[in-house]
Amino acid sequence: MNLKIVQAGDPVLRRGTRALAAAEIAGPEIQQLIELMRETMRDAPGVGLAAPQIGLPLALAVIEDPGESDETERAPTPFHVIANPRLTLGPETVEFFEGCLSVDGFQGVVSRARTVHVEALDHRGKPVVIDASGWYARILQHEIDHLNGTLYIDRMRTRTFATNRNVGRYLAGAPIAEVVAALTPETTKPGV
Repeated sequence: MNLKIVQAGDPVLRRGTRALAAAEIAGPEIQQLIELMRETMRDAPGVGLAAPQIGLPLALAVIEDPGESDETERAPTPFHVIANPRLTLGPETVEFFEGCLSVDGFQGVVSRARTVHVEALDHRGKPVVIDASGWYARILQHEIDHLNGTLYIDRMRTRTFATNRNVGRYLAGAPIAEVVAALTPETTKPGV
């Protein structure tokens, strides 16, 4: 059974979330919710899904990424859960296109930290520490943003916002710096 993914404009995506107690995470209701979120994420398909995206203001997200790409430092990431995460950003940033299951059909270039440190609870309510880089770090930042009422469109370079179709048609394969330069107007010189 797949859960309904709410779309931008639904207030639940902009509110904060409630932290979960360890015993609550290990309980049958949250365990069932985790399984439903996993099925929904896989079916969408997506690489992460936060509880607000299914209408629940809970500090809970599921993540799984089977993809690989040298360009984006993307490597397969097995299924796992983060609850009540605390995020520390590394100093270096990278830009790349991002999409979201709650902003269906669109993408935009977002600057994110290349590395992150996350302290959270896992699917059993046990403490877990994650040090991630590349695409996995981007996924973590994206999902944790959802838990804080932030969407990628709040962080993107607005002039890069495009439909998935047009990203594939006009922008795919081009270096991000070139995409950003092509979509950003040149600064007008005084007196010109």
